[in-house]
Amino acid sequence: MAGRLRILAREYLFKLERLSLQKRLIIAYILILLLPSLLISFYIFNELNGNYMKDIVKKSENQLEIERINMNNNLETMERTAQLIQSDMDVRSYLERTSEPNASELIEFDTTVVKSIQRLQFNNPSIEHIRLFSNNMRINEIWPVILLEKRIQSEPWYKKVNELNGTEWWYFDRKDREPIRPIVADAKEDRPKLSLLREIEYPAGKHVAIMQVDMLLPNVFPNVFRGANDEGQSQMFVLDREGKMFSDGDQTLQAKQTLLANTGMTEADIRGELSEHMAGAKGDFSFRWNKTPFLGNYIYVEKIDAYVLNVVSLKNVFADINRTRNRIVFANIILLVILSISTYVLNALILKKLHTLAHFMKRVRQGDFNFDFTIRGGGEVGELAHHFRKMLKKINELIADAVTKQAASKETELRSLKNQIDSHFLYNTLENIKMLAEIENQPAISDALTSLGGMMRYNLRWKSEYVRLKDELGHITNYIAVMNLRFDHTVSLQIDVPPDYMNQELLKMSLQPIVENAVKHGMNMKPSEARNMVICISAALVDQAIVIVIADNGVGMTAGTAAELNRKIASDESEVAASSDRAVVPHEKQSEGSGIGLRNVHQRIQLFYGKEYGLFVESGEGAYTRVEMRIPYFIVSGGLV
Repeated sequence: MAGRLRILAREYLFKLERLSLQKRLIIAYILILLLPSLLISFYIFNELNGNYMKDIVKKSENQLEIERINMNNNLETMERTAQLIQSDMDVRSYLERTSEPNASELIEFDTTVVKSIQRLQFNNPSIEHIRLFSNNMRINEIWPVILLEKRIQSEPWYKKVNELNGTEWWYFDRKDREPIRPIVADAKEDRPKLSLLREIEYPAGKHVAIMQVDMLLPNVFPNVFRGANDEGQSQMFVLDREGKMFSDGDQTLQAKQTLLANTGMTEADIRGELSEHMAGAKGDFSFRWNKTPFLGNYIYVEKIDAYVLNVVSLKNVFADINRTRNRIVFANIILLVILSISTYVLNALILKKLHTLAHFMKRVRQGDFNFDFTIRGGGEVGELAHHFRKMLKKINELIADAVTKQAASKETELRSLKNQIDSHFLYNTLENIKMLAEIENQPAISDALTSLGGMMRYNLRWKSEYVRLKDELGHITNYIAVMNLRFDHTVSLQIDVPPDYMNQELLKMSLQPIVENAVKHGMNMKPSEARNMVICISAALVDQAIVIVIADNGVGMTAGTAAELNRKIASDESEVAASSDRAVVPHEKQSEGSGIGLRNVHQRIQLFYGKEYGLFVESGEGAYTRVEMRIPYFIVSGGLV
């Protein structure tokens, strides 16, 4: 992975270097000015978002705290009213009567006790109803305070209140129903209320009656039923123990002009979204609905076992921040465009002389050296033009000198050519000897001569520095065949190269020195350790390069010797000479493993392909030697892949 990233980085760097100076300056502006400004802008606006969120959370918590205070005052009013009624002995005596009261007793009770209860209600306008429900069939109902229990036995809270044995029970109801049902429905029924319910027992364990003190929810929670706050951006809700939700207006949020009016959320939607996040006495959370962000704050009221929530829409807040951020980003981009255009125009004027100089350099590259030019002016461009003129003059002098030397050496070359042995004479002679070997029934000699002839043709036919991998492998096969005649068939060659790589380009005679080293040094074994020599040649594609591996099972070398050999292969002539001068081993031993052949191959590869390619040796003493050759992946029949 790291190698792949390095290759991509080099490719992009190469492409960048090929761009004009104006384009590189524009890219520099983007990297140095635009990207940092964008990152800083996003960071600042993220901080602003965080600060806005903290302010909104704090404001929402304050609203909930104010609502808690209002609610606690109203609950205390209801509890105080219930306590006064329960402690009234006249009320208790009437509810426990064992005989039916006469008319005078009823009138007296109504004018004293009932009116006193009603005064409690009138003195606390937020209290909607005070009712006492008795199961004593000997008493008379005095509407609207004294009623029979049979009128409330169908209520969902009736059984629960009787089970609590005098403990108060708070119940939320969506309707304020009249126990004595009217014939015509009353519009006032559609009002949510909170009821304080308590069983009256006297003495303890003896059921006397059930007391009900009602207060409409708009009176209990004034801010919840005030409607949407902050210009429709926030709304309060009450969620009771049964999951019923209460707020201002209709029961579906879709029908209201509040912060959720355009979301299409229903009571079930908001209840499900909020119930997932509520835990503990208080807290806050955020959620999204139809891509609109919301913030929720809540408090838990243990006395009535209900949650009070405040939901705030963040759509406008985030929209304002994002609008400001986008304006700043757009302004940065516009400024960068103006700066880039200005730089492009100014550079076109400043670099005009440089473009002229580049034109003359192209003429030199195309082989035209017979011209002169003049670029006036100082500075870096003028100095560059001056040195280019000097270089052009020096090139012309060197060309003239080379032509003179070439003419002087022609006659010497012709004389040397006359002394060379005609290659056809050698080929014909080898063919004649091969025929004699076949006549004498010597197939081994005949095959060896065939291999030797192939090697000679390969060596003498030097039309190009480059050959295909399969041609070099054929030459190596012939070489091993000749060596086996010498070593009595103790060297075997294994070629593990995929067919797709057989047309890979490589330098001619680059594998033979490596194989020759393997045969020469790898078979230098003790008689007791003698074994057949196996040389394996394989190839693989690694990071857009071909790695050819030549491995043998010879005597190998120590890790230190292998490291020294790699150092010699990678060093230049001066370093090798200095190393030889410092060596204390005899010259004969130096020459045995000096690595000159491998270094020559390594230097040829780097000369033709580049410094990132070449040879590397690794070895294990008494086990193996492995030489890696790394060259560019280039298929002769198909080009660069």
